[in-house]
Amino acid sequence: MATEDSACAVAHGADDSAVDTRTLVAVFASPVAEFLLRYGEDLGYRTLLFEPDPARAVPGATAELPDLDGDTDVVVTDHHRPELGTALRDVLARPVRWAGVMGNPRHEGPHVAALRSLGVAEADIARVHRPIGLDIGSRRPAEIAIATLAGLIADRNGRPGGFFGR
Repeated sequence: MATEDSACAVAHGADDSAVDTRTLVAVFASPVAEFLLRYGEDLGYRTLLFEPDPARAVPGATAELPDLDGDTDVVVTDHHRPELGTALRDVLARPVRWAGVMGNPRHEGPHVAALRSLGVAEADIARVHRPIGLDIGSRRPAEIAIATLAGLIADRNGRPGGFFGR
């Protein structure tokens, strides 16, 4: 008698208690962050929105970055914000598993200069992934969130997943 593939069993509704729970932090309230957190919950992430600007706060957002651990994935959803450097510096001061910034792969991200100006070590700057997500031609916020989450799932499962920049 053949044994059933565990992935197949899960697809048919079996409980998959082997999946570890991670925390997903979206930095900055944005349309992408909204989808990222909504879909992230469906994927088993404990989700959190970090929005340091009180004028942009939305229900459920936190203005203070909480303690983050090695099971935390952080996605910066807006690379044009003036708080980019300080927010990312504070993320990198914690032992997060993964940190990435959305942006165009054709030029260096503004986070690099922002982090350097704050005295962040080059080794820490190199921890920041950019661009992020799978290269599926995403254009809409929901598509960008799906591509980003697919890349994080691939990375979590030790698969290359077709990340940009790899």
